[in-house]
Amino acid sequence: MPKLGMEPIRRAALVEATITEIGKCGTLDVTVAQIARRAGMSSALAHHYFGGKEQIFLAAMRHTLTLYAAGVRGALEMADDSRQRLEAIVRASFAGSNFRREVVAAWLNFYVLAQVSEDARKLLSVYQRRLRSNLTHDLRPLVGARARDVADRIAALIDGVYLRQSLGLGQPDSGAAVATVLGYLDLELQRGRA
Repeated sequence: MPKLGMEPIRRAALVEATITEIGKCGTLDVTVAQIARRAGMSSALAHHYFGGKEQIFLAAMRHTLTLYAAGVRGALEMADDSRQRLEAIVRASFAGSNFRREVVAAWLNFYVLAQVSEDARKLLSVYQRRLRSNLTHDLRPLVGARARDVADRIAALIDGVYLRQSLGLGQPDSGAAVATVLGYLDLELQRGRA
């Protein structure tokens, strides 16, 4: 008989174990058994909660995106103007909870999964639209008609920093990542409105 109240705890443990295993292996070639073992439970229980490997990956992706969204919302609440809001979005993109080695590996692999999974593609599409929308909203008063194009380039630069980090060794350098993107933002702001 299942223990009452354990399902959310076990699901969360499996999600964290998924992110950790993907980070450790560097690919989606992890098994449900590896994930379940890391979470301290049987693979049968993991299958019971999620149904299969892709569903576990999608749950991990949703979890990562939820943490990211909460970080962005919190950072935006502290900002007073458009420039500060843009900086808040960039800083939240490279916050410690998002820019850990295993989460960076998970992001890269979720992009790979999105090439073959419609559900993963939809999740990534929601993330990308929200990021571009937030950036465009705060760029509009600063760069005018160029806002959408600049937002696209900043979003691509954020993704590029993650990609570059996934290829490197060692721990991600959040400060350097933020400096790279904000340096580009400053160049665009110097160009002014179109």
